[in-house]
Amino acid sequence: MKPSLLFVFFFAFLLIVPGSGFADQRVTVHVLSIQGSINPAQEDLLREAIDQSVRERSNLLVVRLDTPGGLGETTRNMVKLILNAPVPVAVWVGPDGSRAASAGVFLVAASAVAGMSPYSNMGSARPVGMGGRDIPEAMVDKVLSDFVGLIRATALSRGRNVDWYVRAVTENANLTGVEALTERAIDFVAPDVEDFIAQIGAQGLEWNNVTRHFTLDDVALVNIEPGLWHAILSWLLDPQIAYLLLMGGLAGLFFELLSPGAIFPGVLGGLCLLLGLYAMAILPTNVAGLLLILFGMMLFALEVVITSFGLLSIAAVVAIFFGSVILFRFEYGMGAIPIWSILITTLGLSAFALFCVYLVTKAHKHKPLQDSDTFIGQKAVVRQWRSTTGFVFFQGESWSAVSNRPLELNPDDAVYVTSVQGLTLTIDTTMPT
Repeated sequence: MKPSLLFVFFFAFLLIVPGSGFADQRVTVHVLSIQGSINPAQEDLLREAIDQSVRERSNLLVVRLDTPGGLGETTRNMVKLILNAPVPVAVWVGPDGSRAASAGVFLVAASAVAGMSPYSNMGSARPVGMGGRDIPEAMVDKVLSDFVGLIRATALSRGRNVDWYVRAVTENANLTGVEALTERAIDFVAPDVEDFIAQIGAQGLEWNNVTRHFTLDDVALVNIEPGLWHAILSWLLDPQIAYLLLMGGLAGLFFELLSPGAIFPGVLGGLCLLLGLYAMAILPTNVAGLLLILFGMMLFALEVVITSFGLLSIAAVVAIFFGSVILFRFEYGMGAIPIWSILITTLGLSAFALFCVYLVTKAHKHKPLQDSDTFIGQKAVVRQWRSTTGFVFFQGESWSAVSNRPLELNPDDAVYVTSVQGLTLTIDTTMPT
């Protein structure tokens, strides 16, 4: 047999024998959904998806995107992740009605392959402040130039229409999926992810100077499902949720301080406050805004002991309002706290604080309806105690208490009332005779 015929038979044998390298034409594609605002939780999710794709030897990672925008620093970090990923990262904006606004435009520009559904839209990438407010005039040129430079470099690196991407930042330009394809802002228009992947395979996926063609029948799709921790973190890092947790926590602690012994408001308030502060440690928070809010709550507390004819309360409301307005620093397209939400929350917290102040003031002025002599000799339970002062639980209420001598008392110890002065009990460990 001629050597040429032997070569043909050997090549055919390799193609049909199971397990040979030429027979394995399967293409692994991982699919990740990113929905909602771009925040650190989404950045972590993208990083984990890229790592998983590399570990499982994926040929392509497809990101299904629908976002109104997000944090500027997070956007830049995600762009760097996509541009430097060891696996090609494709971005598809869809389904119809979805959007890649603000920060989303940068992710599309950075993708190795970009696609959109026909009736999705992309654009409106001009930087704005938190809550949609304008950036201060002194910084607008600097911030705008920074993001124009980022979008220009990103689009240029992928060979896309640089002029349009720049207009998206400077002029808030917008395109539908069909228009974006005409403008060379994306590579494909596809009604769903499967069609997007099929079009990539038909044209050929180019990566590391190698072009690979495949059909949808050759593709093994692997959906990346975010875990419970990601869902919780995404919810927690919403600026409006973080703000409400902060205000709710302060309200609970304020009530507990003015009415010791209630327990539940203090515990719930402390939990909410800690969660809110954790979120603010990640979000772009202004310390001045947080201090103004705390100062406002302090002014409400002073209203109990200082007669200001309402001036302290007015100052407290103003401090809380302006603290809420400046609580978050401006960021890239981040829909943070609408002004109506700030107004409602500020007024609600102020009304609650004033109500607590009213109850405490009324209790201090109110004389016991029962003859105080009948209290003498009755048993009370210690809540907190230090030397000669503390709090006791007596007749279903928390009372301030003192003793005529230092006492070593622990919570839940029984004591006896020896005398009553206004709303303060004098107690001892032995029953008076």
